[in-house]
Amino acid sequence: MNDKTETTALSSDVTEVRAQKLKLLREQIGDVYPAHFHRTMTNAELAAKYENLELDTETQDVVTVAGRVYSSRNSGMFMDIHDASGKIQIFSHKDTTPEDARALLPMIDIGDIIGVTGVVRRTKRGELTINAQAITMLTKSLLPMPEKWHGLSDIELRYRKRHLDIMTNEESKLRFQQRSKIVSGIRRFMEDDGFMEVETPMLHSVYGGATAEPFKTHHNTLKLDMYLRIAPELYLKRTLVSGLTDKVFEINRNFRNEGVSTRHNPEFTMMECYWAYADYEDIMDLVERLFTKLALSIHGSTEFMFGDKEISFKGPFRRVPMPDAVKEATGIDFLAMKTDEEARAAAKAAGFEVEKDWTWGECLAFVFEEKVEPTLIQPSHVTHFPKDISPFAKEVPGEPRLVERFETYCNTWELGNAFSELNDPEEQRARMVEQLEQAHARGEKSKQLDDEFLDAIDQGMPPAGGLGIGVDRLIMLLTNAPSIRDIILFPARRNKAD
Repeated sequence: MNDKTETTALSSDVTEVRAQKLKLLREQIGDVYPAHFHRTMTNAELAAKYENLELDTETQDVVTVAGRVYSSRNSGMFMDIHDASGKIQIFSHKDTTPEDARALLPMIDIGDIIGVTGVVRRTKRGELTINAQAITMLTKSLLPMPEKWHGLSDIELRYRKRHLDIMTNEESKLRFQQRSKIVSGIRRFMEDDGFMEVETPMLHSVYGGATAEPFKTHHNTLKLDMYLRIAPELYLKRTLVSGLTDKVFEINRNFRNEGVSTRHNPEFTMMECYWAYADYEDIMDLVERLFTKLALSIHGSTEFMFGDKEISFKGPFRRVPMPDAVKEATGIDFLAMKTDEEARAAAKAAGFEVEKDWTWGECLAFVFEEKVEPTLIQPSHVTHFPKDISPFAKEVPGEPRLVERFETYCNTWELGNAFSELNDPEEQRARMVEQLEQAHARGEKSKQLDDEFLDAIDQGMPPAGGLGIGVDRLIMLLTNAPSIRDIILFPARRNKAD
């Protein structure tokens, strides 16, 4: 019999035993899944309150706690129960625990959820303990838990059965607690900085704001094909036009029907904001202040480890124009070239394979991605992107081929993308028409011009700086997670049958 067969047989036996115990419990105590049970404190609150309780000391304080049984020793005389905040030891002995409560002990399995009322004490070994006076069965678990100290070794099973992963893996549990802290920290930072949070639609009749393949659905009542949001940009800019606020942001879910990797998930979280009467340099300062604040909240320092690398979120970050970064890395001076042909020839001469119709800006961006991006370990703002690949940013004064755009990189990853936003309605329309023609040429026949957005811009949008931050990647960095699926509670995955 192989290991897999043995494990399956054991699991089946254990499950049957638990089902039999459930039947007996129903006969003996009635409701095994009661709706009402009130604890007086969490395990963490208990630990804090009695932190200074001396060894081998018993109080007169009676408390009520609840949690899942993680370990049982001496036929249940000693049990450790965990709630979301931590663990507490339960002691059930004939001298302190009534017979009816002790009669439950043989029926309690690892993974069951119980409530306990009793007196608080500190053992001779220093363990904070409750001498049980009453035990209540709150939930009988019909399936065994994974082995506590090893958890789920199968990576795919960890993502599929996240509840078990968190139940048995303190590192996973901590990551998701930190994720919550980071997201709420972003929200507090933005609000404290004067930004107003809004909510924009997730269903779009015209998709835009980014270049990506959308997910398509259908609205039955409106008899209208719609798309899951790929970006909130165009709605947020319309909010800026309205005058509702000069500083707007949204922490939003976006959906892009594209690849899955350690850094990409089809459903992902962004923080996007727009700041009237600001520009991309103001946004750079905002990013640095935000990143510093988040690092301090999670690590208590601006320095932290990601894998074997020490990352510093202490500002100011390095700021380098893309053409300068490429020249430094390769010796190619794109700014000295006047034509697309020169740019393609220079890239080919340096050993890069470029397409025959690529523009000057596309060649520059490609060489940057190949040679510079992999070297950007510490936080860096790469500025002055080619206009060819940045249709919604304002030109750099004196250099019309470049725009006031930056991307923030760290650990070779792009974490944020920002512009001095284009607000010239005629140029905005021209660029969006050009982008639409390119999309149609690529076969994206469903792509449409967003006339409602263009009508809003015609009304007049103030000059503004705009920013989008990939929240998931930022969380990966701050929690030392090697894969985006480690910080998404329930990541996209194939069906089990596949």
